[in-house]
Amino acid sequence: MIRMPINKRLRWLDACCLLVAALLLLAPVRQGMAAYNIGPDDVLRISVYGYDDLKTEARVSADGRITFPLIGEVPASGKSSMELEEAIAVRLIGGGFIHNAQVSVTVLQHVSQQVSVLGHVNKPGRYPLDSNSSVVDLIAMAGGIDLLGDHQVVVTRSVDGKPKKQELDLRVYLENADSIAPFKMQQGDVVYVPKAPLFYIYGEVQHPGGYRIEPDISVVKALSIGGGLTLRGTENGIVVKRKDGNGALRETDVDLSDSVLKDDVIYVGERWF
Repeated sequence: MIRMPINKRLRWLDACCLLVAALLLLAPVRQGMAAYNIGPDDVLRISVYGYDDLKTEARVSADGRITFPLIGEVPASGKSSMELEEAIAVRLIGGGFIHNAQVSVTVLQHVSQQVSVLGHVNKPGRYPLDSNSSVVDLIAMAGGIDLLGDHQVVVTRSVDGKPKKQELDLRVYLENADSIAPFKMQQGDVVYVPKAPLFYIYGEVQHPGGYRIEPDISVVKALSIGGGLTLRGTENGIVVKRKDGNGALRETDVDLSDSVLKDDVIYVGERWF
């Protein structure tokens, strides 16, 4: 019996350990890819190990089929990439074309699986979806929330053929990414980013206008957000108008430390001397 030198055996064992570790790391990715169902208009890259001439890029037809060399049309719609790999391999082996065919299928374009992102994002539109896409991922693909957009978004999803809306606070997922599971998106979901709640500040401030309400904004903080008082402005001349139960703006008594509410209008008057 020929024995391998100890140093070579150690190197061989190290290589095996690395290979096993790599396979374990790739397993979740592979499973995630397998969870994606292929649909019409998706673009696929198909290859067979050892047969470079069979490498093919194919678009799934409207009736859910692809055409592959030697075996012709193969149903693809509704299958995962792993299921389609198996179907093609079975046809190649069963037809006597390739013994022990090892097929690889990669989805290049997820055209059939898309999510709409609308409202106050920088690039509204339809975006491709994969099995691991979260609501945060889709917002990022849409260029992020614009200056007037809210962190509270609405996801509309079809459940049993009926639209169902769910409100999500993106800050929860961003600030607690290590402890809260991401909200996974599904085919056909619509993400809507509404306009953020605003307050308005006018009069003797450096930058009058409308501003987003962030947590714990007080009247004095609102003044700083508006750039501070002008030389003629005075804190004694501050008037706050707030909506009543009927939606009408009415003047209300507030202190500088009081919270600013949605649609509050803050007016800073001019000093008299």
